[in-house]
Amino acid sequence: MPNKLRYGIYRMPAEWERQKSTWIAWPHNKADWPGKFTQIPWDFSKIITTLSKFQLVNILVKNKSEKKIAASFLDIFGAKKKNIKIIICKTDRAWTRDFLPIFLKDKENNNILSNWKFNAWAKYKNFKNDNRAYLKVKSLRKIKSINPVHMKKKVILEGGSIDVNGNGLIITTKQCLLSKVQQRNKDFKIHDYNQIFNKFFGARKVIWLNKGIYGDDTHGHIDDIARFVSKDKLFIAKENNKKDKNFKNLNENIKIINKFKKMNKEKLKIICLPMPKAKFIDGIRVPASYLNFYIANKVVLIPAFDDSNDKVVLKIFKKHFKNRKIIPINCSTLVWGFGTLHCMTQQEPS
Repeated sequence: MPNKLRYGIYRMPAEWERQKSTWIAWPHNKADWPGKFTQIPWDFSKIITTLSKFQLVNILVKNKSEKKIAASFLDIFGAKKKNIKIIICKTDRAWTRDFLPIFLKDKENNNILSNWKFNAWAKYKNFKNDNRAYLKVKSLRKIKSINPVHMKKKVILEGGSIDVNGNGLIITTKQCLLSKVQQRNKDFKIHDYNQIFNKFFGARKVIWLNKGIYGDDTHGHIDDIARFVSKDKLFIAKENNKKDKNFKNLNENIKIINKFKKMNKEKLKIICLPMPKAKFIDGIRVPASYLNFYIANKVVLIPAFDDSNDKVVLKIFKKHFKNRKIIPINCSTLVWGFGTLHCMTQQEPS
């Protein structure tokens, strides 16, 4: 893994680099899973328990009573107690990927907290607790923290809107960062983001895909459509059903990535992952995607949806992650909150 920075001031480590812990927030916002919330603590418990067998998991809970509830759920599942740390910290939602700090490395390979402004995807009004949760991480870690600023403004950015290979490449979407719909940073153009990504993430090149998937309330997050799995390998979503709404956009993204490879002479291997069949809950399309996986130290957690492509995708992951155990997690109810495994986790590098 690269310890020396070639670009920018900082480097964002890739997800597969050695992790110290995973940060998760215990679910409490019933409005995120209307009519189906009772299943959600069970889903979270399974995920936390699985991770606890291999590494430390920090769990944010809103108060002491929630701390007891979380502990009792994890006892039922048999979580490894020495790898569980329950921390009282108020949150609005459970999607830590987007509101907790992104851990970076400086030129001496020290961990740095980067605290990006969070505005709930410019969609929801309740986000003050989420936007302040970084203070708890900062108080516990006692490491240098930075508040990224560009054009004298604090930058709004969610962890789910970008993905890195840890070696100078970053991928994102125009729909998320450049659209006036659910706008993050007014007046920011491509060159502004390129400067930000170079300075804070060590990006030498930025891959701009066009659009995300239907049903995604974030308006185009990358972690439902394309993810690096090594410094020279990318998984990307492909819709094979021509009648599906995602067919055009996802195939356009594949064309963009192939054009990028050709123009930049990048030795990047592209592996297409099929999409599950369109999934609807209470008549609303949800963002079911196999790309919302989470890479931990010894395991990769991958979403499953009771779909015929679950097995197809499992084989692909096993082929490309030979040194990690692949564990499918049924996300059929979890996805009703418009996120799954990657959205609810945030890695802390060693």
